[in-house]
Amino acid sequence: MSSERPPTIDPVAAARWHARAPALSPWLHEEVARRMEDRLQWIRTAPAVWCDWDMVRGGVEGHALVSTRYRNARTLVHETAPHCEAVARDTLAKPWWSPSRWSAASPQFGPPPEASVQMLWANMALHTAADPQGLIARWHRALAVDGYLMFSCLGPDTLRELRAVYADLGWPPAGHAFTDMHDWGDMLVHAGFAEPVMDMERITLTFATPERLIQELRELGCNLHPDRFPSLRGRRWREMLYQALTDRLGDATHGGQLALTFEIIYGHAFKPAPRVRVSESSAVSLQDMRAMLRKGGKEN
Repeated sequence: MSSERPPTIDPVAAARWHARAPALSPWLHEEVARRMEDRLQWIRTAPAVWCDWDMVRGGVEGHALVSTRYRNARTLVHETAPHCEAVARDTLAKPWWSPSRWSAASPQFGPPPEASVQMLWANMALHTAADPQGLIARWHRALAVDGYLMFSCLGPDTLRELRAVYADLGWPPAGHAFTDMHDWGDMLVHAGFAEPVMDMERITLTFATPERLIQELRELGCNLHPDRFPSLRGRRWREMLYQALTDRLGDATHGGQLALTFEIIYGHAFKPAPRVRVSESSAVSLQDMRAMLRKGGKEN
């Protein structure tokens, strides 16, 4: 598996978006979180500690669902964008939230220590990462041996209708390319995960007006493609865009509303005990060594 970063994501633009993204949970993110939480019924082992990675953008309601399922687990919330951490703290401190309703203790904030959590929950974060393999490696380090990762992200068919409109008009790409689920599976194995299970589905969202469509897209993300429009466009360009969306995305099967496709990828994988190769350069973390010794003791 190549270690190169995604060629169609501008790292500077990705960092800027991450630092300035609206500190809210888009509707689509909440819906995906609900569907991903339902998949937890197939996981037999409940975590003692779990981490919600970027809860605000990933879905506050989704966080509540997972907290309800694992009400006896200790919860960590790690917001990698400072402006989102303030919102997360404020949200979870409100009286209506009532930590005792969701879990035995109030959530803790900050990056999870190495090998400290049994589940890492990351909803709709991976597709905007300029260094996704680096991010997956961070998740792997945070998990304890036999812990598991649950994540979701957008797939290649997302916004295929909008991409076609831009191409027909001779405009630069409407957005960066999204990674295929099989490539995500390869990256998980490359990072040291085992038994990756990948799945996908397509969700069609409809909008009454092009203005509402664009508003929703602005909440979900932005164009990170290096070859995107290099400068601001005027009112006339916006009017051309709205007209093109109205003419080309109107779908009779949806009552004439504008329809957009979103491909949702779901994945989970376990962190196995590390394989130790005896050599002069061998190195194993203290946490992993302790986990290996505990596991060996149970088997003997």
